[in-house]
Amino acid sequence: MPNAARVSLVGAGPGDPDLWTVRAVRRLEEADLVLYDALVDADALRRVTRAQCFCVGKRARRDSVPQETIHRLMIRAAKQGKRVVRLKGGDPFVFGRGGEEALALAAAGIPFEVVPGVTTAVAAPGLAGIPVTHRGLASGFLVLAGHTSASVDNVLASVRPNSVSVVMLMGVGARGELASQLVAHGWSPATPAAIVCEASTPREWTWTGRLDGLGGAESPAGATGVLVIGEVVRVRDALAVASRSAAREDSAVADTPGADNEVKYGRV
Repeated sequence: MPNAARVSLVGAGPGDPDLWTVRAVRRLEEADLVLYDALVDADALRRVTRAQCFCVGKRARRDSVPQETIHRLMIRAAKQGKRVVRLKGGDPFVFGRGGEEALALAAAGIPFEVVPGVTTAVAAPGLAGIPVTHRGLASGFLVLAGHTSASVDNVLASVRPNSVSVVMLMGVGARGELASQLVAHGWSPATPAAIVCEASTPREWTWTGRLDGLGGAESPAGATGVLVIGEVVRVRDALAVASRSAAREDSAVADTPGADNEVKYGRV
């Protein structure tokens, strides 16, 4: 069936173009105009599409394209008969203002579709070895935008401290304040915490420690990332211990006479 939508709101995942969905790549190949976020890999984008590509992304403390202007660009191009892709980091409907763009398109009578992406809220912790849920540690997780202090306070007031994993997007720059907010709402200062920056890219960087040490953690300058707070952070450390143990075991087997045959035929 041909794509009837004139605008595709497409999720680009956490950063690595290998995590773009098949449908996302197909829409980019078909596009006449791509309006992409600042966190999208522009070089990879231009290898996939011949469309006109314009960065309209928003970054903290930098000049950015107003949201209303993005709406006008999409609507005008669609009315001209162009196939438009609005390429957004993560998933379009998870703190991506995709809902606002969908409403603007619907009000203008523009056919559109949503192409979901891998949300960074789950992908970044996962790539760092941190599951956002884990049996016996956390049966749910809460995703917040960390740059809005008042809304964080309102949500935390309705959650029992240390009852869920908390993932904060856009909160690395305000991590000290956010940690203080959590403690003020009853979270233990000893709660495990993590910072995951530039997930899925060669620049990926992870810090783990305690909640009361979050503010003093030094992340790479200008890096974007997520905060993870909760007992699930301990899983990363457990994985590291298990991996080191397995590596020592393999090394011991390799040093044993006849080990080549054991490794080749005795293990699956």
